[in-house]
Amino acid sequence: MFNLSLMVLCLGMGAPVESRQERPNIVVVFVDDMGWGDLPSQGATGWEMPNLSQMERDGTRFTRFYVAQPVCSASRAALLTGCYPNRLGIHGALAPSAKHGLHEDETTLAEICKSRGYATGMFGKWHLGHHKQFLPVHHGFDEYLGIPYSNDMWPGHPVTPKNWPKLPLIRGDETIEIVEDYDDQDAITRRLTEGAVDFIHRHADEPFFLYVPHPQPHVPLGADEDFKGSSEQGFYGDVMQEIDWSVGQILEALEEEGLSDETLVIFASDNGPWINYGDHAGTTAHLREAKGTTFDGGVRVPCIARWPGHVQPGHVNDTMWMTIDVLPTVAGIVGADLPTRPIDGRDALPVLVSESGAESPQEVYLFYYGRNNLEAIRWGRWKLHLPHTYRSMEGRPGGTGGKPTKYTYGMKQDLALYDVEIDPGETTDVQHANPEVVARMLELVEAARVDLGDNLVKREGRGVREPGRLPQPDKSDQG
Repeated sequence: MFNLSLMVLCLGMGAPVESRQERPNIVVVFVDDMGWGDLPSQGATGWEMPNLSQMERDGTRFTRFYVAQPVCSASRAALLTGCYPNRLGIHGALAPSAKHGLHEDETTLAEICKSRGYATGMFGKWHLGHHKQFLPVHHGFDEYLGIPYSNDMWPGHPVTPKNWPKLPLIRGDETIEIVEDYDDQDAITRRLTEGAVDFIHRHADEPFFLYVPHPQPHVPLGADEDFKGSSEQGFYGDVMQEIDWSVGQILEALEEEGLSDETLVIFASDNGPWINYGDHAGTTAHLREAKGTTFDGGVRVPCIARWPGHVQPGHVNDTMWMTIDVLPTVAGIVGADLPTRPIDGRDALPVLVSESGAESPQEVYLFYYGRNNLEAIRWGRWKLHLPHTYRSMEGRPGGTGGKPTKYTYGMKQDLALYDVEIDPGETTDVQHANPEVVARMLELVEAARVDLGDNLVKREGRGVREPGRLPQPDKSDQG
């Protein structure tokens, strides 16, 4: 049963959560590199997303939903564990050469749900360690179909090392196929969608957790022939329309099985767009910078949630929450215990259901990047950037046809305070008018450094844990 703290009345929606299905299904669709401005409701033009638009009418669009880091592996670690990824020793985007991954002692969303008797399935990009011991079926997922890291990490991409291995398609923990060419890339979204839909039909008589982290619209772009040329914008728009189709297929399967009212569906992106790819990348609308930076263009992402009878329909919610809050929120919904190891996220159910007066579940959110660099923190309406360097296109257009242009690296960001409620583009430093805010936020920075460290000031954190690593050879057996 739900904890008493979760008996929250949704505004104008009747019964409290506890009187509904005891263990609702959980579906998370997590796309790759979709910008905040890529939803039509947030300014996108040139493509249509009728299924996501319907999901907005049936549920709530969260305009201030954030990821913990603006890059692949780190962002996924936060979503699946409820921890800042640097707490777990996960940084950046793990390459095919990496010999580490998510530690076996960390608890994932899949394991949280599995502890309550859920069937668990994943169809998509993992990127938390590609060696067998790190794969999803060893972290709580009953079944897995997908790729182990980003789809550009293969010899066919124009800017990746040619000595990287071919991209494997994995079922369970065994490679079943090789992604040889762009035709194979084109088929990935459709194949993952078919797997997700099949999972729903096979588990309709029991509670399930379904995780669909699409590799798209990360470059190289890929889309089924049915979608090529379907949008006004070009290939990126075609890809977006296939992603929307995929969401529609999942929602249709839930409807066919009579599960729509018993399922929480969350749609979000892992970080902002990779803007130096130009016409093969999305947009941040009015937000500053993009993927690979801790400005809002990198860490503020699209998010829609639907859960009839709980999540408000046709609603727009501006309250801030983050991927680290998803795990404790789901744990509360399904009635599961939290992980035994400390986590950073907090139950955000009042925000999810737009309870009257609900506030962000955390006083402060941290934005690390690189090798444990604390670059920015958010406290209420205020965002404080600490001195660091970043990459930027400096307003230049990106590349065309899947080939990127070069960033300017080493751009300098000094200490700066932004009131992001009135200045979401982070354009005007207001630290001198608000010295007391800066002083308080620097106290919060110091607390973060004690716990998680900060390489920018050569600090090690007390609460940082080791990632999982490949076993070392036993030298005693080498003669």
